[in-house]
Amino acid sequence: MQMWIPHEAGRELLGPLPAGVLVDVLSRADDPLPGDPAQVEFWVPPFLSTGDAVGLAAAMPNLKVVQLLSAGADAWAGRLPDGVRLCDARGVHDGHTAEWVVAAILSSLRRFDHYARAQADHRWSYAEVTPTDVLEGKRVLIVGAGSIGAAAAARLAPFEVELTYAARTARPGVHGVDELPELLPYVDVVVLLVPLTPQTRGMVDAAFLAAMPDGSLLVNAARGPVVETGALLKELNSGRLWAAVDVTDPEPLPPDHPLWEAPNLLLTPHVAGTVRGLLPKAYRLVAEQLRRYTAGDPLTNQVHDGY
Repeated sequence: MQMWIPHEAGRELLGPLPAGVLVDVLSRADDPLPGDPAQVEFWVPPFLSTGDAVGLAAAMPNLKVVQLLSAGADAWAGRLPDGVRLCDARGVHDGHTAEWVVAAILSSLRRFDHYARAQADHRWSYAEVTPTDVLEGKRVLIVGAGSIGAAAAARLAPFEVELTYAARTARPGVHGVDELPELLPYVDVVVLLVPLTPQTRGMVDAAFLAAMPDGSLLVNAARGPVVETGALLKELNSGRLWAAVDVTDPEPLPPDHPLWEAPNLLLTPHVAGTVRGLLPKAYRLVAEQLRRYTAGDPLTNQVHDGY
């Protein structure tokens, strides 16, 4: 059985292979192919790959499994040939992304962005933004109650925040997204951790943002198109809301895009899940999935309807 992976280090990280499995490395979808794609049965595409990689899948008539290294599957869902199982990396990025969420909230509330700019200007800025805000006691709404949402909640709890959850489907302790208009006026921080699907695309629109209280903070660690960029820019430029985002629409953000100059915004370039130690953790999942597949056992993390 032919398997392609995106990292040379993955050969060792996979550990002992099931009998008959051959591994080649394709680091980027536009690199020279390491062999005949028609022979590939199990494929781990490059991290965050999109159009070129999805197109390459069409040249793999024997493809049975696409195992992503990302938690999000929006670039792939509904675009693979019939019979190909799509699996995401749910669980791999939970702690990493949750740490970014906490760091982004604290950095925004304590104005680390302002102090970093002052440091670059050699300016002692004590009186410019003090007193800053605090996380303690804040009302935090997590939109997306999956494994990353649970990890973020666990890391926020020691700050004595008041946590509320919303998700696609209401259940005990979790509100449905249809209740967001009633929830938003009573929170200080909104954390977005939903996958990008037709239902969540543009979910955070002008009405969503208008329902948030003055001075509240929007944190997007999901996908850029979950938020309508124009609506967010309008609120930021008015000074009414704050935002911390690791993802944008468009992405990468062009150098002349107005988001770069928007006030009240902390922006990082889609780095929440890119940390040291990622590959061993990711390839443990890949190895387990490979063992399941070759043994004929059910795969975990299979994507259905974008989730």
